[in-house]
Amino acid sequence: MKTFKLNQKILTKSIFVIVLSISAIFSSVSAQEPIKLGFIPLTDCSPIVMAKELGLFKKYGVEVIVTKESSWANVRDKILTGELDGAHCLYSMPFSVYTGVGGKAGSEMKIAMMLNNNGQAITLSNDFCGKVGFKDMAKAGPVVAAKLKAKKEVTFAMTFPGGTHDLWLRNWLALAKINQKTSKIITIPPPQMVANMKVGNMDGFCVGEPWGGVAAMQKVGFTQIATQDIWKDHPEKALVVNKDFSAKRKADLVKVMKAVMEACIWLDVPANRKKTADIIGKAPYVNANNDVIEDRLNGEYNLGCNLGKKIYKGDQMAFHKGGMVNFPRKSHAIWAMAQFVRFGYLKTAPNYKAIADKLILTDLYKEVAASMKIKVPADDMKPFSLTMDKTVFNPANPAAYLKVVKN
Repeated sequence: MKTFKLNQKILTKSIFVIVLSISAIFSSVSAQEPIKLGFIPLTDCSPIVMAKELGLFKKYGVEVIVTKESSWANVRDKILTGELDGAHCLYSMPFSVYTGVGGKAGSEMKIAMMLNNNGQAITLSNDFCGKVGFKDMAKAGPVVAAKLKAKKEVTFAMTFPGGTHDLWLRNWLALAKINQKTSKIITIPPPQMVANMKVGNMDGFCVGEPWGGVAAMQKVGFTQIATQDIWKDHPEKALVVNKDFSAKRKADLVKVMKAVMEACIWLDVPANRKKTADIIGKAPYVNANNDVIEDRLNGEYNLGCNLGKKIYKGDQMAFHKGGMVNFPRKSHAIWAMAQFVRFGYLKTAPNYKAIADKLILTDLYKEVAASMKIKVPADDMKPFSLTMDKTVFNPANPAAYLKVVKN
């Protein structure tokens, strides 16, 4: 009887140990759930796609699934709900969403690092071919005004309210002295831009490459200006992450950032751009002509409309530049939010600095940069001007800028 009781105790204890072991195994598996990163089919999704293709996520010890998403609104929703842990994202989107311009006010999406500068474009339909030339801002306004008078309405497209493409388009309209209140501005997902222009749904659009290049190649429209002409080395896409993911899986986020950073460094080597174009041009990614992707990555722009070729050297799409690209600057966040006020999205000024502080993971970026021996630029919060609009923007005093800037 004693032996039975003893064996029963040993059995009970063994079962308890087994249960604990199984629980530990499941906890370990749960902690290592794959990280889900989304992207939109654009050339500047390359840091995330190439980090995957080059095996850099595995190198840093994280399993990452990359998924093609249909629209920026879809990316926003999935990051906020946690269906995506992060994504290749318009850098101004978190500020647009938080302020209520492009989502539910107060919703937090965190910027971990920047992915690229430059490489977007304003494309005009062939209706304007021969009437306005490349970078000819003096003619752009009168030509659009003439069509507006004849048609009663001129339509332009961008990709997300308050997103970068929206801001570049509105700055272009202001530079061309086109009244934005008389222009219709619609939202179209990037891969659908060319098809919509082909059937006459818009007179012009602003989007990332390769879609400006594809429009020119297909003779649907022409590149009137590249965004680096409006603002050389402007911020563009960011690695944006879910709030809980950044807090609860910080160590994994650091590994993701290191992999993406290494991909950015690799992408800035000119010899690697053909391989990049060959990979991201495939159907699972951008699904566009490799030659167009490669040319515009290399700064070789066939403009369309018999305008010839424009060569960008030093101001084509960039992904690293010794860390100058990847540092997420609060001054750029404040500039974007000032545009929301400037263009009527917000009736009153938001708390610029507090929002930038809340949504940008500056300390985490500096930690990653230090571990990789990458220099952090010392230019944040210093006044700057855009290349075409010479108005000085002081991030410490956006109100002064808004008093003098033109819509």
